[in-house]
Amino acid sequence: MQIGNRFGKILLTFCFLFAALLTTTHKAAEASEKALLFGIVPQQSATRLAQIWIPLLTKLSAQTGLNIQFATTKDIPTFEKCLAQGAYEFAYMNPYHYVVFHETSGYQAFSKQKEKLLQGLIVVRKDNPAQSLKELSGEKFAFPSPGAFGASVLPRAEMRKNGIEHPTSYVRSHDSVYRSVAAGLFAAGGGVGRTFGNMDDAIKDQLRVVYRTEKYTPHAFAHSPKIDADTAKKVLSAMIAAGNNDPELLKRLGFKGFVTATNEDWADVRGLNLTKSEAEVLQEGETACRSD
Repeated sequence: MQIGNRFGKILLTFCFLFAALLTTTHKAAEASEKALLFGIVPQQSATRLAQIWIPLLTKLSAQTGLNIQFATTKDIPTFEKCLAQGAYEFAYMNPYHYVVFHETSGYQAFSKQKEKLLQGLIVVRKDNPAQSLKELSGEKFAFPSPGAFGASVLPRAEMRKNGIEHPTSYVRSHDSVYRSVAAGLFAAGGGVGRTFGNMDDAIKDQLRVVYRTEKYTPHAFAHSPKIDADTAKKVLSAMIAAGNNDPELLKRLGFKGFVTATNEDWADVRGLNLTKSEAEVLQEGETACRSD
């Protein structure tokens, strides 16, 4: 009888241990499967961004074992609200966004584009006779959003410094700027070299660059405080490997590769001493940034 009771206790203990093991394994599997959102600043349409970014993120998922998912928003102001909420585990954001949301949301830079400095540009239609910004004073300008660093903040700051008046409209994305100028809706518009280079030839061939700004540290790849250092290193290693081993994958992004970055790399952007009102970065307001 005592032997039977002892056996029953042993069996019951084994069952509890097995159940605990199953629960732990299930939780570990859930954790590994949890989506880590990689937010991409909406310089272009969501469809275009998905086409060029998802192949890279899929490769990063395969190499790291993490469930990295593409995410973006309808426009840059909405993206800014999501950064303010810390909604993304990883994000590709413009230099001024990084300066702001490092301070307010704790995002930490870990990578940037290889052999790249960010330079804003102003485009006009090829049949526009203007050869300088001064000749465009008083004309209507299109910009993606108030806080688009290279395509809006920099050119507007340089025009303001030079006393160039420019009635302004914001049209959500770089692509919308190029299309609007090509259609003659605006005399000129702001963009950056990468998005202009990636634009459809049918639109790009109607435009020419009339002005380029000074150069600055490019967009930041940053992670939220929720991501530990080991996970960030794992993603960084996979990004660098992708750049070295799969140049065709990066070609569609207009990148040459990735390098390690630190917070100090954006000192030149901080040195501009832009106020939040000058850059018009949105940090307040509710928006649905993720579905999980």
